[in-house]
Order: sequence, then C-alpha cells, then structure tokens
Amino acid sequence: MEQKSISILGSTGSIGTSTIDLISQNPEQFKIRVLTAGRNLNLLIEQAKKFAPEFIAIADETLYQQLKDALSTTSIKIAAGRSAILEAASIPTDICMAAIVGIAGLEPVLTAIPHTKSLAIANKEPLVAAGKLVLDLAKQHGTNILPVDSEHNAIFQVFENHNRTQIKKIILTASGGPFRTWTKEQIAMATPEQAVNHPNWIMGRKISVDSASMMNKALEIIEAHYLFDIPANQIDVLIHPQSIIHSMVEYTDGSVLAQLGAPDMRTPIAYALAYPDRMTTTGKTLDWTTLSKLEFQQPDFNQFPSLGLAYDCLKSGQSACIALNAANEIAVEKFLNKEISFGQIIPILEKSIPHAQGRTVSSLEDIIALNQEIRIRSHL
Repeated sequence: MEQKSISILGSTGSIGTSTIDLISQNPEQFKIRVLTAGRNLNLLIEQAKKFAPEFIAIADETLYQQLKDALSTTSIKIAAGRSAILEAASIPTDICMAAIVGIAGLEPVLTAIPHTKSLAIANKEPLVAAGKLVLDLAKQHGTNILPVDSEHNAIFQVFENHNRTQIKKIILTASGGPFRTWTKEQIAMATPEQAVNHPNWIMGRKISVDSASMMNKALEIIEAHYLFDIPANQIDVLIHPQSIIHSMVEYTDGSVLAQLGAPDMRTPIAYALAYPDRMTTTGKTLDWTTLSKLEFQQPDFNQFPSLGLAYDCLKSGQSACIALNAANEIAVEKFLNKEISFGQIIPILEKSIPHAQGRTVSSLEDIIALNQEIRIRSHL
C-alpha cells in the first residue's frame, strides 16, 4: 500500500491517541503531516518529537511559548489559537482524522474537506449540527466521508448502496452503558464517577456521560440519518450489552448483515485509515470460544428519554438537532463539574430545544449563532 499522508485534528484525545498507536505499528504506511490539540501540551510535544510533522497547532494560545520552546531544535512549524487549528485543517493530506470533541470540531471539518481525499470523522457533532452542509461540501469536492464511530463504521461496512431500495432498516446497537439495569430514579442520582465508568469501552469523559444517558445513541440516530440518507422511521436502536455486534442492516428479503468485532476503537479507526484496503493491527480480536451468549433487548425510552428526543428533533428539523447537541454539551459539562445532578441533564435539553424549533439554518454562520444562543440559554 502506498504511503498516505495524514492530519490528526485532536491528536491527544482517545481517538487521536488510538490513531497514533496504529500509525506507530505501521510507520511505512503513513506519514503524519499535521497534529493539533486543545491544551494537552505534554502529550502533543511527545507526539511531535516522535513523528516530526510539518505543522502542529494548539488551541490554547497561552501554551504557545512553552510549545515553541520545547520544540525549538526541530523544524516543525508551530502555531496556536483557533485560526491555527483551521490552518492545520487546510493543509493537504490523503486522510484527515477529525477527532476534535464537540461542536468545536465543525469548522475544522468544513475547512478540511476541500483539502483531503478522505475525511475520517470521529466526532458526532458536525454531522448532528450540520449534516447536510458537511455532506454537500464533501460531494462537491469528491471527498470520501468515512465514519469512525463503531456503529456507523459497522453500517458503512455492510450497507449495500446498490441495494439501497431493498434496505428495510438499519439497527444501531448500544451497550446500555453503566446504567442499563438501573431504575430511572437511581439513574437520576448517579455521580460523575459512576457515569464515566463504562463497562465495555474506554472513552473520554464527555462521551462516557453521553453513553450513560444514551445521548450518544441519540446523536448517532441523527448522524445515521444524514450519513446514510435514511429516514428516521427506518433507524432502530437495540440494546446489546456485550458490544460484539456493532450494528446491522436489515434487507427486505429477510437478510440481516452485521459487523462484529471486539470492543476496541482501533478496529474502526484502522478500517478508515486503510480504506478501501485493510490493515493489520494488534488490537483486541474476538475469541469465539469464550463467547457464551449475545443478548438483545429493546431500549426503554422512559428510562433513557434522550432516545425519544432524537427522533422528535429529526422530525422537527435541523435547528432542533443543533439545539439538542448544544444544550447537551452544556448540561454534561455542568454535571461533570458537579453543578447539577445527572437527572437534571434531560430537563435542560427539554427546556432549550423549543427555542430553536422552526428556525432557518442554511449556513455555517447560522449554525454557529444558533449553537451559541442555545448554549447561553442552557447555562441559565
């Protein structure tokens, strides 16, 4: 396989470090041109020294001088601030791994699309808030959109586009998170420490809380709608505690195609990096002799009301989806800071969404403005 150039936007987060791990195992296949981070200075310095990219950027401008001093003996171009992240995203590469958490990743994604052959998109929020904008831009520039989320990556692998009209539904599987067997009353009193203790996956704190509330699955419903151009009534969610089947596509002839694998994010990342080929990894693999059973159950929308909110927002339109995501980011931040209880997350969302319903959002500026308005309202 010919060596591919790659930029990693968000190289110090969980997706970024897993991507770095895979590249370390396959140095002949990839050349890192760009690395960016938010504020994890020490890890960014370590990555820069190891891989010698052409350009690195850190979002926190106060860390610029420390970064520059630490890499003063190298020829790496160094920059800081929001404009630096966008400059990094505009550097041409074969692959751009978009792993900046939250809505902050939207503008870098839109900036990167005209400058990369394949966008490996690991954060849900750009598609939730601006799915049509992202996909239209990718189509305009002939850029592949490769989903890295394990569920959408699974669907991508078994989605027969030539049989699109014969697809009955897609089924997103969900582990159920740490509160799968808890009552609604118990969930409402959960602590941040309990919420981030996911039984199957190792993830960042924000997405771990989203998994606990099943908001991650709610956002994935919206993301799947845009990625695969599938109406909401053909998107189902199924609880699957073992996280072995990552998602499925059911066809009208009764066939169900599923993608299976160990719960290790390096597998979907590797698929996106090597696409359309495959690459060898040292990640976890399934040991079929140890699998005693695979369980499935319907999710309880009363126990996890975020799922119902996702379908309601899709029905309402893009502005409601933007509000759902914006309010959730603020609510989760407040919960992790112990300013609110877990049970107050959903009410914040329910209070915020009506302010956005029916609003016209046709540009990046519209989306950013609405997102900011809802974030402010969610703080109240």
